Amino acid sequence: MNRISIGVEKVFDALKIKNQCVDWIRKFFEENGKGCNAVVGISGGKDSSVVAALCTEALGKDRVIGVLMPCGEQHDIDKAELLVSHLGIKHFVVNIKDAVEGLTKAIPFELNSQSRVNLPPRIRMSTLYAVSQSNNGRVANTCNLSEDWVGYSTRYGDAAGDFSPCARLTVREVKEIGRVLGLPDVLVDKVPIDGLCGKTDEENLGFTYAMLDKYIRTGEIEDLEIKEKIDRLNKLNEFKLKVMPFFEPEF
Repeated sequence: MNRISIGVEKVFDALKIKNQCVDWIRKFFEENGKGCNAVVGISGGKDSSVVAALCTEALGKDRVIGVLMPCGEQHDIDKAELLVSHLGIKHFVVNIKDAVEGLTKAIPFELNSQSRVNLPPRIRMSTLYAVSQSNNGRVANTCNLSEDWVGYSTRYGDAAGDFSPCARLTVREVKEIGRVLGLPDVLVDKVPIDGLCGKTDEENLGFTYAMLDKYIRTGEIEDLEIKEKIDRLNKLNEFKLKVMPFFEPEF
C-alpha cells in the first residue's frame, strides 16, 4: 500500500474531508443503487459510529439501517444502542452466538485459534448481506487506513463491503471527523477492542495507533523495531486489499 503522504504532516481539515466524504457517499448511491439504503454493522466503536453518521448525513436517517450483532453477551452493547438512538436510525439486533457455535460444531475437526477468532466477523458480514439484500441495501465497510495498513481486519469479514467511507483515513482522522459530526465523546474515544479475544487493538498489535498514524502520514518513527514490525505486517497483509487473482485464458 502506498503511503498517502511523506514528509511534514499536513494539517487535517476534518470539516472539509467530512463534506467531501458525504458528497462521495451520495454519488456512490446515485451510481450504484439509487434509492437504496446503507446497511452498517454497529459495534459502538468510532469506526462504525462515524460511518453510520456519515451515511445518515448523506442519505438521511430513513435510508440508514444499523445492525447490532452481539455474540452472546456483549458488555459494551450500550454504546451501539447509544449510537443508533443518537442518529435516530432504524436498527436490528441479531445475536450470532448460535450461528457461531452451530458452525463450529458442524466442522468435523477442532478449529485453530485464528479460525475461531475470524469466524464471528465472517458470520457478521454474512448477516449484514442478508439484511441488506432483504432491505434494498448496500453494505458499508467500516475499516480505516490504520487497520488496513497492518492487516488488522478479517478477509471476507469486516474487511468486506460495497463501499468504504473511511478506508483512506487514519484512526486520528476518523476521530476528528467524529467530533465534527457531533458524535458523543464516549463513542469517538472508546478504546478500540476486537470483542473477540478480550484484548484492545493496540495490545494485539504491539504499538499505538498514534505511532502508526504518524508513520503512515510522514514516514517518521523513532522505534526501529516497531517500524520493522509495521513494515512486515503491511507487506504480509497487502493481499487482503487486492482483487482476487484469477486465471486469464489465452484463446
